[in-house]
Amino acid sequence: MYILGISAFYHDAAAALIRDGEIVAAAQEERFSRVKHDLEFPARAIEYCLKEAGITMEDVDYVGFYDKPLLKFERILETYLSYAPKGFKSFLQAMPVWLKQKLHIRELISKELGFHGKKIIFPEHHESHAASAFFPSPFREAAFLTVDGVGEWTTTSYGVGKDNRVELQASIRFPHSLGLLYAAFTYYCGFKVNSGEYKLMGLAPYGEPKYVDLIKDNLIDIKEDGSYRLNVDYFEYPVGLRMVGKKFSRLFGRPPQRPEATMTQFYMDCARSVQDVTEEVLLKMARHVHRETGMENLCLAGGVALNCVANGRILREGPFKEIWIQPAASDAGGALGVALFVWHQYLGNERKVTEGKDSQKGSYLGPAFDNQEIEHFLKEIKADYEYVPDEELPRKVADLILEENVIGWFQGRMEFGPRALGARSIIGDARSPRMQSIMNLKIKFRESFRPFAPAVLRERVADFFETDYASPYMLLVTDVLPEKRIPMPDPDRLGGLLEEQKERLRREVKELQEVNRLEDAGKVEKQIGNEDYLRFRTIIHQVRSAAPAITHVNYSARLQTVTREDNPAYYDIIKIVDERTGIPIIVNTSFNVRGEPIVCTPEEAFRCFMRTKMDYLVLGNFVLDKKKQQEWKEEFDWMEEFTLD
Repeated sequence: MYILGISAFYHDAAAALIRDGEIVAAAQEERFSRVKHDLEFPARAIEYCLKEAGITMEDVDYVGFYDKPLLKFERILETYLSYAPKGFKSFLQAMPVWLKQKLHIRELISKELGFHGKKIIFPEHHESHAASAFFPSPFREAAFLTVDGVGEWTTTSYGVGKDNRVELQASIRFPHSLGLLYAAFTYYCGFKVNSGEYKLMGLAPYGEPKYVDLIKDNLIDIKEDGSYRLNVDYFEYPVGLRMVGKKFSRLFGRPPQRPEATMTQFYMDCARSVQDVTEEVLLKMARHVHRETGMENLCLAGGVALNCVANGRILREGPFKEIWIQPAASDAGGALGVALFVWHQYLGNERKVTEGKDSQKGSYLGPAFDNQEIEHFLKEIKADYEYVPDEELPRKVADLILEENVIGWFQGRMEFGPRALGARSIIGDARSPRMQSIMNLKIKFRESFRPFAPAVLRERVADFFETDYASPYMLLVTDVLPEKRIPMPDPDRLGGLLEEQKERLRREVKELQEVNRLEDAGKVEKQIGNEDYLRFRTIIHQVRSAAPAITHVNYSARLQTVTREDNPAYYDIIKIVDERTGIPIIVNTSFNVRGEPIVCTPEEAFRCFMRTKMDYLVLGNFVLDKKKQQEWKEEFDWMEEFTLD
């Protein structure tokens, strides 16, 4: 029996296909449309899932849609009516889309997919999240906690999963939303909502929690059990086109940060403050859920479950023995959740659990391309490449990493979820003090404060970090061991360090001018005399451990633990690096530039490779050296192709 799950029309549209309860394929629409966080009906993702299984829609028995559109429409309509006449402009924008499309999902699925006369199932949004958290988990029974912006009415829920059922026990309803509180600060600090929240989390360690009391006194009332209420007078999101308005800005004494503006200490302190408040709420919730359910294990889903700093604290400080987080925790995961919900809960099929192992298959659930397809493409574009056999490839790549090269690594099935996990990754030497800056500014073209993740051998994780817990999906943050840390320099040395940063900036200006990025060069040049910015840069560029490229300003790191079982070639690369250096870690970041979805095809990987200052590209068994490729020309400024997040 085949069941297709679909999520669409809010953000991160996706499709997932299961066969007799086993996950066959899952992918976000953005990977095919090349529109980041694409919300449209996932026609391309569905086409891929069917192709992966070798079937057509005629073979599909059930389709599940991840929420109840009528219930969501009820919430939107009631909210607008309760705030009227405020929000009329937003109402006029929202209604035509709902009346033409979103209210008619059943008809749309039947028409778009030719799915006539068969069952289409609509669970509630947070039931889909709960199903995505529990059913693929390695637990026979567990509590679950789902936290996001908003589904239909629910923004937060908890309950219990046992065998083949999930049961919601309690919830918090819109407009009270921890996800929307965090999104409001994402917007206030100059980042894009439903896209830039992870930037806010990365920015937080540079700040101090100066505004925690201000937030708790004015914006959110937190109870001891983790339940909360927001003071909606300070927010515009219920009916406005923005997250916050003038009252919010007056409370903090400043307007929202302009996108792309130089980051100041004030906004760093705001980021830290809301991060601390979010962690407090989630920890209190976790303790309450443990008391109420009596479960030893916890499963997490919903967009807030991507806050890996909070997840790390729940694991370390919470009462649960083990936790498991859905890798595609946001709405994309709802497509997988609803498919599993239909199989287990609606149809009552048995759920089989392998002790200690989830059924997510490493989240390698997207398209793969074999060597024949890759070589055909490379010959077509007249690329210069070298074929390297399987047994030699990890050693070849490890050699390149240890020579401080940056490598595009494209292997096997694409990851499902927002994290690159060694299938569509850019990798490098974690020991290099230059690697964070090189990757951020010359390859990803993104803010210099952004940290990179370590991919670390599972059996060696406790030798470098303050944990021995598996984190295969890069959803837990922990700290570098104290004995591996390098203390920050004496403040008396600050003058000399600022001069070093000025010289670095001058070099950056020159490099940007050489590649004709004159506008960016001008922006960097202006910062040479900005002492606050120079201090910020000084902090960023300090060597903080034996693996400085993955050690954040507060000595933390977002871990991906790697096993040979899940990804043999990737594991072998790290193993060879460890044997040669004693450091069982490489840098891993997603294979894309800023604003671009992670690459899906060999063509997209090659294009990204040529547009950036990556040194090598590995496509399957083919290794490409940038220096040996033909000159790369494009008819337009490709950096305008992707909307910045």
